[in-house]
Amino acid sequence: MISPCGYTNETPRLLFVQVDFGLVRDEAGQLQPRLVEIQGFPSLYAYQPALARHYLEVYGLDSNLEFLLGGLGGATYYRLLRKAILGDVSPENVILMEIDPLEQKTLPDFLLTERLCGIKTVCISDLLKEGNLLYYSHNGKHIPIHRIYNRVIVDELVRKARSFPFCFRDDIEVEWAGHPNWFFRISKFSLPYLRHPCVPKTWFLHQLDTLPDDPKNYVLKPLFSFAGSGVVVGPTEEEIAAVTSDQGANYILQEKVHFEPVIETPYGPTKAEVRIMYLWMDELRPVTSIVRLGRGKMMGVDHNQDMEWVGASAGFYLKD
Repeated sequence: MISPCGYTNETPRLLFVQVDFGLVRDEAGQLQPRLVEIQGFPSLYAYQPALARHYLEVYGLDSNLEFLLGGLGGATYYRLLRKAILGDVSPENVILMEIDPLEQKTLPDFLLTERLCGIKTVCISDLLKEGNLLYYSHNGKHIPIHRIYNRVIVDELVRKARSFPFCFRDDIEVEWAGHPNWFFRISKFSLPYLRHPCVPKTWFLHQLDTLPDDPKNYVLKPLFSFAGSGVVVGPTEEEIAAVTSDQGANYILQEKVHFEPVIETPYGPTKAEVRIMYLWMDELRPVTSIVRLGRGKMMGVDHNQDMEWVGASAGFYLKD
């Protein structure tokens, strides 16, 4: 089936959107958001509300604190999420697809998604392809797959350089809960086209006539990496020139967002990045958030090794 967009089984719009904002101070000393990243790919939709709810209970936090956005209650949120993942397909014929899921840091989210939706998590290597149909094995039976909740990161697929039973470009009879093409369209690739006070200036590297004379205030990013892989904060002229010579079209140069360390911890002031998580079904709506803490050059566990009070947390706000 060819979609109106011209790609096999592609949805006319993306289903999952993540927008990451760093917190900075403006000239008046007020905290303001600055866009760091945008991704047309799923995040921790099952895990994050569970984490926030347990924070409230275990730490006895104020009962007026909310963690779901847009006036959503828990029942409504989980109904929306189930609909996004399952569509109108029986859970038996829907899978969460990942590479080596038992080895991923996001495994807790996979397990909670299984419990919420009644689906199986399946490694892409274990799928079976017959003609243009896909199957997974369970209890000795081959179960047809009609819908895939895709959690496979393409750059990891390339890095692992393994053979897989099918290619994303194959003409297969399956629906996608998060079509792989949106990972490329709504990503760092989008940033040079955005014009807004909260968006740092961004250019495709190969389109820059002259390089900035203060590269330490910029960030060099490969277009289609994940979790900060290949990102260079404050690159040297030599590092930029090395990329420009053969891979400039696959990189962006972005003004550096100078995160403000706004959270006091036992180990000193810590910077914060806020991820707003969206579902786009009948309408694009924010549903919940992740707050990431760090004191390294970049956010994320891989860039804050051997530090305390860093990593992913939950965001709360007071009810009106």
